[in-house]
Amino acid sequence: MLKSMLNMFRVGDLRKRILFTLLMILLYRIGAFVPAPGIDVEQVQLLRDRANQGGVLAFLQLFSGGSLTSFAVFALGVMPYITASIIMQVLGVVVPRIEQWQQQGAVGQRKITQWTRYMTVMIAVIQATSFAFLFNDSGNSISGSSGANLLPNFHIGTVSVVVLTLTAGTALLMWMGELITQKGIGNGMSLLIMISIISSFPAQGSLIHAENGTVALIVVLAVLIAIITVVVFVEQGQRRIPVQFAKRVVGRRMYGGQNTYIPLKVNQSGVIPIIFASSILYLPVLIAAALPWDGFRSWVDNNLAQPDNVFYFAITGLLVVGFAYFYTAITFDPVRQADTIRKQGGFVPGIRPGYQTERYLAKILSRITLPGALFLAAVALIPSILINVFLDTTSGVGSSSSGASGFGFVGISILIASGVALETMKQVDSQLTMRNYEGFLK
Repeated sequence: MLKSMLNMFRVGDLRKRILFTLLMILLYRIGAFVPAPGIDVEQVQLLRDRANQGGVLAFLQLFSGGSLTSFAVFALGVMPYITASIIMQVLGVVVPRIEQWQQQGAVGQRKITQWTRYMTVMIAVIQATSFAFLFNDSGNSISGSSGANLLPNFHIGTVSVVVLTLTAGTALLMWMGELITQKGIGNGMSLLIMISIISSFPAQGSLIHAENGTVALIVVLAVLIAIITVVVFVEQGQRRIPVQFAKRVVGRRMYGGQNTYIPLKVNQSGVIPIIFASSILYLPVLIAAALPWDGFRSWVDNNLAQPDNVFYFAITGLLVVGFAYFYTAITFDPVRQADTIRKQGGFVPGIRPGYQTERYLAKILSRITLPGALFLAAVALIPSILINVFLDTTSGVGSSSSGASGFGFVGISILIASGVALETMKQVDSQLTMRNYEGFLK
């Protein structure tokens, strides 16, 4: 392992990519601690303590790396971009023009990316305005119960500056994520989400140790290690569909005749369903926090924002399974794949080219998507159940359970972080293997 890590920095191009990615991550973490103009810094700690007790704030700051409770420049994180991406993918199914863009290759992808950027800015403006009013209202159930009022000088000038700052921070993060994807290693947006999630682990771990004891911390660490092990094992699993290509003569040369396979992963959609499901749950939580309806806000806080609630388990599980099938259908089209195999003179042994191959691929994909989707839902929910069983997280504010309550979304967090880290290491491994170096993965 140490030798492989040294090999990463022996390749000039790979070394530049890794250092560039680390620089962008460093800038992101710096921006997560720079407060927006007009914020009362003394009130920030009160809000952070409130978030450690779980509930709405704990869920809202899940993807912000703690910058939301600090009302930092990057308080919104990349969630507006993720939400915009979901909307564009859903519209691609129902809007013919967007569907045409998806089939136009690089040209169409540039158009989709551009419209995603516009939609990201619009969503960021709406969310920034909601948070500005949310953290000023001293009577709401989120900030008011802790006495936190982050905007003491609340007027149109202060609100405009705050909204502009948070929107610009989201636009900057979107640009940084795209730069990481182009010039760095891994998917930029996924890496930023992963850094946001794991940045809160040390503080939550120390809080659990201080308020719940060493045994509780050991239980949580054991759950984390078990999740990472299972995620890596399942992510490597795949069903290989053999494909044979007939020999054909072009001029005086003979082509084809080789055997290959189509790798269908057990978890074909990766961590995307978890991110999508969390984004969908994020919307009603945000709406409930911004609206003055105490009944609706209380229902969302007690159901959708509590990782020990049965309703939360049901909704999250259904969303994860649904998005797993949805994203798999988008990324792998059996009709297009069967047509490509037929045009290249290939066939699946024992299956006729064309329609029969399409049905065969669709059947195999459906069969392996179900266990993959159930795996994602189980990993996202079972750790929360275990933590709530072994650690008492039902006590009130100021009890010894607040540390464990803040760790309630550990399943979602670890699944996203380990999945993104594995995909990034696969890219590094492929770069090393291409240059005749020994990689990480065996």
